[in-house]
Amino acid sequence: MADGSRNIQQPVIETIEEFDPADLEDLCEAAEEAIIDGNGFGWLTPPPRSVQQAFWKGVLMVPVRELYCARFEGRLVGTGQLVKPFSNNEASGHIAQIATFFIAPYARGYGLANGLLAVIEKSAKEQGFKILEADVRETQEAAISLMESNGFNRWAEKKNYAWNGERYVDGYFYNKLIASLD
Repeated sequence: MADGSRNIQQPVIETIEEFDPADLEDLCEAAEEAIIDGNGFGWLTPPPRSVQQAFWKGVLMVPVRELYCARFEGRLVGTGQLVKPFSNNEASGHIAQIATFFIAPYARGYGLANGLLAVIEKSAKEQGFKILEADVRETQEAAISLMESNGFNRWAEKKNYAWNGERYVDGYFYNKLIASLD
């Protein structure tokens, strides 16, 4: 975003459709901190910066993914993706998912996670989705609390869902009805 928004001091949630170099660097730094903190959406150790940059740029190229970022003190500090089903998935076309959801440790406690979740849910609802889903490792207590305090229902658990670098941990699957199924 080359529009001067890096000077904004209050928390902001925004859709990202392209990166300016400073925002991409901020996002990679935030992701590295989240990975080190154990909330790396799959990564156990931060990959090289070039790998991260390619990952985030790739997200913007996938037509069924919308990238939302939390900005704090002018810098990108977290993300969440709204992942929509491909058009050939008519049977599950009413369900969208949340992916790569995190807030860097240094930006937590300011309501960014709640704001990010609300924006993603609003977008899903406006696009006609009826159910929003997410999955979370059992060790991610803040994410579990976020899901449950925002009306998400834990509908399943999966044993040995992920390796956290020390042991296998279970996964929790959540969903939320965001519109009538009628």
